[in-house]
Amino acid sequence: MSTPISLAEARALLLSPLGPVARAGQDASRPRVSFEFFPPKSDEAEANLWKAIQRLAPLNPAFVSVTYGAGGSTRERTHRTVERILNETGLQPAAHLTCVEASRDEVDEVIQGYKAAGVKHIVALRGDPPGGAGIGGVYQPRADGYANATELTAAISRIGGFDITVGAYPEKHPESPSIDHDIDVLKAKVDAGATRAVSQFFFDMDAFLRFRDRVRAAGVTIPLIPGIMPVSNFAGLQRMCGACGTALPDWLAAHFDGLDDDPETRKLIAASVAAETCARLQEEGFEDFHFYTLNRADLVYAICRVLGVREQASA
Repeated sequence: MSTPISLAEARALLLSPLGPVARAGQDASRPRVSFEFFPPKSDEAEANLWKAIQRLAPLNPAFVSVTYGAGGSTRERTHRTVERILNETGLQPAAHLTCVEASRDEVDEVIQGYKAAGVKHIVALRGDPPGGAGIGGVYQPRADGYANATELTAAISRIGGFDITVGAYPEKHPESPSIDHDIDVLKAKVDAGATRAVSQFFFDMDAFLRFRDRVRAAGVTIPLIPGIMPVSNFAGLQRMCGACGTALPDWLAAHFDGLDDDPETRKLIAASVAAETCARLQEEGFEDFHFYTLNRADLVYAICRVLGVREQASA
């Protein structure tokens, strides 16, 4: 959970000759980190995934999550990845679960299966509309299915034995009428049993901090964890931002301008932007960061080093 800084602390930061990244190197506190992966589609992709896991595991993440395709389209691959993490590492896996194109009985069966396998943490998400609609499309729940993430969270709580992470949307969910509605939904998910919320990725720091303040003012006290996505493919980032409603600031576009054929410089910029974001949030009192790794370790590893996260006994 984050604690807003005091006036004296804010004044000291303004007067500091160092920037937030340099100050992070002086900070004796070390944040907790977690990483998201997606299940591989090929042998080569699986090898790359496990290279990333092996690179990041010694940083001792609080948990690692594995995504779940719409309608359970990656369900078997998700299960295999989660079970391999359980069996071959000391990491704590958090399995994603959605309620898209599945009956309540089918979803409950998946939850029971996770429980039997030893999974103790589920990321409960409604999921994107199926087919070609994607994020922001019209979602129609099945008559015999869970309608949304709140109902899914309640089902996981009813079966019991799980830590439950849910999503939060600092710049408004693309299907939501307002931020106030999003906060009401988040409160309902907390009432249903959610124990933490991870945010959609963002680049507008002020928007995220305003959202944090409004969430706390509404009485939501569970940890709110910033979701960080260090992306070096700017064209891909534009598509993702357009789909999920994340603001893409002009200054970020300017950083990547003219670098279409220079992937190494793009990677350096992506790591720099994400590191500064995390360092500034750390000074705002945030103690946890969740990284959307896209199954690559290099940028995330570098950012963690900036924040003072160091290798521990190998997982």
